[in-house]
Formats: sequence, structure tokens, C-alpha cells
Amino acid sequence: MSNTPNFTSMTAADLAEILFTSRLQESDHPSAEQVRIAIHDRFGACGEDRTACVAVVAQEAGDHPETYVARMRWALTTVSAAYPELATAA
Repeated sequence: MSNTPNFTSMTAADLAEILFTSRLQESDHPSAEQVRIAIHDRFGACGEDRTACVAVVAQEAGDHPETYVARMRWALTTVSAAYPELATAA
């Protein structure tokens, strides 16, 4: 991962929103590295604009409310595992 964006100013919830919009699935059982790569790639696809990713989350929540909660829960848990320093930074 070259040119890695600096995610230090983002919270676990911010990164979970970005992960939520990625193609990565819970059924993939992704490693921490796969999660970090997916977040990096998706953030780049959003023009490194977190609000663009948040807009996708809002759209998905409206379009698929029946799966939104489970996917966001997975995204939050997965980000906490991939970025343990964020879970303890509160």
C-alpha cells in the first residue's frame, strides 16, 4: 500500500463507514491487512473524501434497511480488530 492516507485523525466509526461501502464481505473472513487495504482502496475511490463514503452508507441504509445494522455492526467490529489502537484511544 503505497501513498497510504493518514487515518490517524479518523475514528473507528469513520473507518467503519468506509469499510461498509467496500466490496469486502463478512463471509470473506478478511484478515486485518485485507481490511486495511479495502479501506485504503475505498477511501481513494471516494476521492479521499469521507463524506462521499458517508453518502453511500446513507443510500445503502435507505435502500437496504434490513441488512444495514448487521453490516455496520460487522464493519465496526472488523475495524476495531484491524486497528486495535483506535479501540483503546478513547
